[in-house]
Amino acid sequence: MQVSGETPAKPSYSRVLLKISGEALMGDQGYGLHPPTVQRIAAEVKSVHDMGVEICMVIGGGNIFRGLQGSAQGMERTTADYMGMLATVMNALAMQSALEELGVFTRVISAIPMDQVCEPYLRRRAVRHLEKKRVCIFAAGTGNPYFTTDTAATLRANEMACEAIFKGTKVDGVYDSDPMLNPDAKRYETVSYDDCLAKHLKVMDASAIALARDNDLPIIVFSLDEPGGFRGILAGQGTYTTVKD
Repeated sequence: MQVSGETPAKPSYSRVLLKISGEALMGDQGYGLHPPTVQRIAAEVKSVHDMGVEICMVIGGGNIFRGLQGSAQGMERTTADYMGMLATVMNALAMQSALEELGVFTRVISAIPMDQVCEPYLRRRAVRHLEKKRVCIFAAGTGNPYFTTDTAATLRANEMACEAIFKGTKVDGVYDSDPMLNPDAKRYETVSYDDCLAKHLKVMDASAIALARDNDLPIIVFSLDEPGGFRGILAGQGTYTTVKD
């Protein structure tokens, strides 16, 4: 607890990227957006923004459409992936609305140009937004099929010179097996990039892990369902797993 008059602890990182799945926005629903859940996550982001941390976000689109599943059902893969990218834009716009209702200036930046609803991706402009303390939500993945939003998140984090990726999930870290199925599953405090790949720990896809490893970018896996969890980690508290060398 902070004592009155005491200077708040300096955040662990000054610029981070928060990666969440589209499913995180649908709450207990089986599909789509659940406004109270979107608002709750926006409040978590605002609490970190209020610490002075510069924040990027990448949100998946699986609550609306997942390209890989569409392809598995007979749809042509490239078309299915582009549909998934458009779903991420919808989620990004919903999060922008929720953040701006809280007074946080936000920009949605799309890898697929659609000037009437969001900005096109220009690295220097995005960096300037961050320097002006605006939250940048990167949408439409990398703009290319066959790449997941995990890979897009790692790419953008490197381009923005983020100091870490925060991967918000339903569990409080990386486990050696599914803790939802195995009550004896062991949680890692830290785990290497190579172990994530060799043991198929499903932190992110292989391309994203390899890109993070090659650029020495730590990935912090934490529970998005834990109130105050995002802010707590930046304040040096909480339960999480760090993926690093």
